[in-house]
Amino acid sequence: PEKAPPHWKSLMLFEREKAGTTYRIPALLYIPKRATLLAFAEERLTPDDSHANVLVLRRGSVLMFFFSLQWGDMRVVETASLEKHRSMNPCPVYDELTGTVFLFFIAVLGNTPESFQIMTGKNAARLCYVTSSDGGLTWGAVTDLTEQVIGSVIEDWATFALGPGHGIQLRSGRLLVPAYTYHIDCKECFGKICKTTPHSFTFYSDDHGQSWQFGDFIPNLKTGECQLVSVYEEDGSNILYCNARSPLGCRVQALSMDDGAAFLPGQLVRKLVESNRGCHGSIVGFPAPLKVSEESLISEGDGDLGQNAPGPVSQTSTSFQTPTWVLYSHPTSHRSRINMGVYLSTFPRNADSWTEPWVIYEGPSAYSDLAVIELPFSDPGARYAYEEISFCLFTLSESCLNPP
Repeated sequence: PEKAPPHWKSLMLFEREKAGTTYRIPALLYIPKRATLLAFAEERLTPDDSHANVLVLRRGSVLMFFFSLQWGDMRVVETASLEKHRSMNPCPVYDELTGTVFLFFIAVLGNTPESFQIMTGKNAARLCYVTSSDGGLTWGAVTDLTEQVIGSVIEDWATFALGPGHGIQLRSGRLLVPAYTYHIDCKECFGKICKTTPHSFTFYSDDHGQSWQFGDFIPNLKTGECQLVSVYEEDGSNILYCNARSPLGCRVQALSMDDGAAFLPGQLVRKLVESNRGCHGSIVGFPAPLKVSEESLISEGDGDLGQNAPGPVSQTSTSFQTPTWVLYSHPTSHRSRINMGVYLSTFPRNADSWTEPWVIYEGPSAYSDLAVIELPFSDPGARYAYEEISFCLFTLSESCLNPP
């Protein structure tokens, strides 16, 4: 981007084509054992949601010795599709124990927009995934989990979606995929066809993806697109932290004490403002820097942020747990999707703990995704929204974030 700080290590990964084909909704995943980054996006015929088409991928090899990245060409994840459906909301999660990458996504029938599903209460989305055991070089056949996992409950969901961005794996081995639904509260209320409320929740697996189930909603506040971080504190305690999009003027956070099966009531995070009806934001956790780690970020020009699960958190002694710090990326304006910023919290359960944002791009900005490499990925548009998706790399020490 034109106004990026000079120390950024940046590269445009996906760019709008002259014919109108647009790339949106980035997701970023780092595979530590292979030193590989997987950058996903939706390929759309136009920027409109209803014109989404297929999911695309670029693989990046991290050259640690030279501290650089080599990116392969863009290609379509051809198996990530259902006939007569469009593929949306890429949400990858990596099982470190089996070496399997799960690429979750929703398959939406035809050109049915989300707004039509919400208005009518007629869901057109299906829960799907494909897997790769070779770091994203090849992908297996699609699996449709809709009946098996959601079942008849889907009759109470006007629609649902994943992430977007990345999922995470906990130390226990549990795989977590962030999700949200528009729950049908009343099918015929005061002349309206359908009354719905958005709620964030998780899909999770405790057997390396052999079976999946979903947890309870964040109960009290309207929440939508979301991401997750497993947070360790100095006393060794652990919580699952969820940060979610909301139409309430600011972000909502919620904590889970049982690894995502249920959430405590959500809290408003007034330092993290939302614009208009809100926008997707990304979070990523990493061990507090006894020595400075590197973070990586992917984001859109009016787009999306993605994030990756942190690696194992180290301990310096049996009595002290290295605490988890959390980065968050999101447009910083409360009026429109502009000026992509990165925020830092050293104690995320405290909703007031966030720093002022470090504005990493001045201009149209939207979705993004963050990842830790122990390396940011961003998609700002230079002049217009949804022009491109770029990858950017920075260190915590290079940033303008000042922890207390």
